[in-house]
Amino acid sequence: MTETIQPIHVVGGGLAGSEAAWQIANAGVPVVLHEMRGVPGVRTDAHHTDGLAELVCSNSFRSDDWEHNAVGLLHAEMRALDSIIMACGDAHQVPAGGALAVDRDGFSGAVTAKLEAHPLVTIVREEIAGLPPADWDNVIVATGPLTSPALAAAILDLTGEDALSFFDAIAPIVHADSIDFDIAWRQSRYDKEGPGGDAAAYVNCPMNKEQYEAFIDALLAGPKAEFKEWENVPYFDGCLPIEVMAERGRETLRHGPMKPVGLTNPRDPQVKAYAIVQLRQDNALGTLFNMVGFQTKLKHGAQAEVFRMIPGLHEAQFARLGGLHRNTFLNSPKLLDRQLRLKAMPRLRFAGQVTGVEGYVESAAMGLLTGRLAAAERLGKPLEAPPVHTAIGALVEHITGGHLDGPGGISKFQPMNINYGLLPPLEAPKVDEAGVRIPLKERGRAKKRLMSVRALEALKAWRDDAA
Repeated sequence: MTETIQPIHVVGGGLAGSEAAWQIANAGVPVVLHEMRGVPGVRTDAHHTDGLAELVCSNSFRSDDWEHNAVGLLHAEMRALDSIIMACGDAHQVPAGGALAVDRDGFSGAVTAKLEAHPLVTIVREEIAGLPPADWDNVIVATGPLTSPALAAAILDLTGEDALSFFDAIAPIVHADSIDFDIAWRQSRYDKEGPGGDAAAYVNCPMNKEQYEAFIDALLAGPKAEFKEWENVPYFDGCLPIEVMAERGRETLRHGPMKPVGLTNPRDPQVKAYAIVQLRQDNALGTLFNMVGFQTKLKHGAQAEVFRMIPGLHEAQFARLGGLHRNTFLNSPKLLDRQLRLKAMPRLRFAGQVTGVEGYVESAAMGLLTGRLAAAERLGKPLEAPPVHTAIGALVEHITGGHLDGPGGISKFQPMNINYGLLPPLEAPKVDEAGVRIPLKERGRAKKRLMSVRALEALKAWRDDAA
């Protein structure tokens, strides 16, 4: 039967493209996955391998708490929909407190192997330069923020719209055996256990006030990368370079990635650190740790010098220094319908960060959905996007019209991580059964759990109706 079904083409083998291909194939529809990495002479500014679903920035999928965190809810929804990204992430997790972090090489290798082994998946190593051929009547473009210039230009020419752009930043990775554990210690914030049950997943490097002030001075004075014609492109607030945060105020980092709360130095528990730098395990062997929140545009020559000012990292050896790459995304509310099809050419669907979602899991979720939508269309069984009460449906709502434009109708559409603010509100009880007023913080947690339960129930109904 499958021989009579024309294949769906997926352009891009990142998280979104890999997930889309998996969902299509599991629906019984042949799929051709086109990936330009692996073609001699073809590369991107951020990737290092030709493996599918390579993680180019952090190795964390963020919180795995489905009850009280919107990212964890998205994890749960994707698991319920047989996500290859979540299955391989779970199989290759490394300690990360309350987060789900993965061994990046093991994870990418597992995704690649599963797709290569699927009988309905064909992987073709080639660059799609320009619009996909006209005889491809069902295409998912999942080329991500690193879309090839030829394809990006063709899309912009077709739509007549300017793309929006921002810089994304990469944090340095340190060799574990170069960390001084006479100074640093292992502990997760508030001793919170992660999916793997480890409550000491992070390495913590403490600073006193004098050390912090000297570090900020060096950070601000260090030479930065220059971007020439890209100089005025805005950053996404969820991935600001550390020196940009420092420029916003000397105390900004102490209330951001270097906040000292929830951590106690076992060598001197009575003395609270003024600031703390955290590192998170980056591979299964535990030999590499990335500097949490330390995305940077410092020039490579200055990075090692500045970051070795951090207590515990004075002899740090870096497996990878930080850097920046340019991300591009569509003005999706104007260009895409709720099927994530390009209004100007409905045979093209878009998935991943290019649609205006931000984050690994959000990108993969859009790949998952477009794969299911495209397969349903091919099989003659039209499928609507999940309801807005779900995390996946809320993301679709945001990127197809859930934002607010500025004065005069000027688009203010910006990339967005999943958060409870995108889901329809739901109030938790203000008093308990005895009539005692429930503290605001407890009501907030209860509200999140109620919204998560509602989301999973709505997703199950949507999934079962589509079966």
